Amino acid sequence: MKKITLMIAGAALLLSGCGGMGTMGDTSSQATSTTLSTGSVLGGILGAATDGETIGNVLSSVIGLDKLTSKQLLGIWRYDGPGCAFTSQSALAKAGGEVAATEVEKKLEVQYKKLGFTRSNTYIQFESDGTFAAKLDGKSWSGTYTFDTATSQLRLQGLLLNLTGYAKRNGSGISILFESKKLLTLIQTLSAMSGNTTIASIGEISKNYDGVRLGFDMKQ
Repeated sequence: MKKITLMIAGAALLLSGCGGMGTMGDTSSQATSTTLSTGSVLGGILGAATDGETIGNVLSSVIGLDKLTSKQLLGIWRYDGPGCAFTSQSALAKAGGEVAATEVEKKLEVQYKKLGFTRSNTYIQFESDGTFAAKLDGKSWSGTYTFDTATSQLRLQGLLLNLTGYAKRNGSGISILFESKKLLTLIQTLSAMSGNTTIASIGEISKNYDGVRLGFDMKQ
């Protein structure tokens, strides 16, 4: 608790420092406005964190802040739980910060358990030659992939379907995330559950959050 308090206090001092620097000397009103805007967004994110959360956890909920290299993507990644992240810091702050991300993951976990996702039947393997092989609840899918390290965008192309999503680092591995409609397409295609009420519930989860991406936390 003391460590977290010190981290948040340090972040607050940094934000205050940024605001102070914006008033020194002859700076433009545009620069001052940008500084205040940035401080407001980060302040909103930090303010939404609960006592049990660290600043690192908050920032890991934004796509692109914790970059993943192409080399780090290689290997077999197994299902470790539901994944959730936002496309920007402002989207995360607007949704309610890390609290919102945690809430989304809890809701997803309930539905994923109903679908039967486990570490043994849901995984993906990335090879250095640009090919991948995956299973979702034991259903196979393979093809080729490309990964843009600058944008964290992951393109998966296979016989069954083509998907574009994101791959990012998290605290214990990586997250593979998609827009909710694309995630539903993936689940429906591989599980043949087009009319399943559980899948419909997954689609409902994202409706209250702008800029959210859903998917899977994976661990080697």
